[in-house]
Amino acid sequence: MTATSTLHTAELPQRKRKRLITEDRRRSTLLTVIVWVCVAYFIVPLVWLALSSTKDNTDLFTTFGLWFGNAFHLFDNIGTVFTNSGGLFARWLLNTLIYAAASALGATILAAMCGYALAKYRFRGRNAVFWLIIGAIMVPMTALAIPTYLLFSAMNLTDSMWGIILPSLVSPFGVYLMRVYAQEAVDDSLLEAARIDGAGELRIFSSIGLRLLAPGLVTVLLFQLVATWNNYFLPLIMLNSEDLFPITVGLANWQMAASGGGGAQVLFSTVITGSLVSIAPLVIAFLFLQRYWQSGLTAGGVKG
Repeated sequence: MTATSTLHTAELPQRKRKRLITEDRRRSTLLTVIVWVCVAYFIVPLVWLALSSTKDNTDLFTTFGLWFGNAFHLFDNIGTVFTNSGGLFARWLLNTLIYAAASALGATILAAMCGYALAKYRFRGRNAVFWLIIGAIMVPMTALAIPTYLLFSAMNLTDSMWGIILPSLVSPFGVYLMRVYAQEAVDDSLLEAARIDGAGELRIFSSIGLRLLAPGLVTVLLFQLVATWNNYFLPLIMLNSEDLFPITVGLANWQMAASGGGGAQVLFSTVITGSLVSIAPLVIAFLFLQRYWQSGLTAGGVKG
């Protein structure tokens, strides 16, 4: 009886381990399925876009969306994109590059300065300013589009590049991110040592702060670049001249023309190919900046 009880007691931990292993395997399988569903959710539209860009307007509506058409028309479609409407797409692409580059660089610099000040300086109302910035993150940009338009209209800045660039320089999320990152990445002892050596605050920020904030800077730059590149509602209400349109508004106009019927229906394949061309610069920018992002995650730390 004693030997049987001892054996039964010894088997309990082994059964428990087997049960835990089985539960871990089930959980792992469930997580794997969820991950693959998420991957499919993001990848399938891109695959459809890439494959649809190789079709002409007829194959676009008569063949399976996730496979090639009867002929390969990618290069013909790209040529049509850049020659349609007198080559207006190239102008839209250039406008988008200007809007995105100027807004991303400006917003990153302003966010770095503001976040660094909130993290490393003590002044009255600092917490109130920080909570105000957090509250601004919760406000959707579309809710601010009409007030922004009215404000810029009073200053005669609508239908100009400044009407897109200036509002995009304000990034509450970028300020929040830089404040949180600067709090940990920039050591106070380094700043005190620089002050003892006689360095001014601007020099300390430019020579020490910015180097330690490099990973955060790249992160804010990428976020703002994507946000401005994909911005649609603000340019839609702010701009009237086609020559100033970004890609988002320009392609939307082509899409509406194609949906309107008539001979403009051939624009469907042009719009799809233009959408593929429009995401290429974002992919290139991310791949180029990714190495600086990843290397900065280790190089930006402070050694104790």
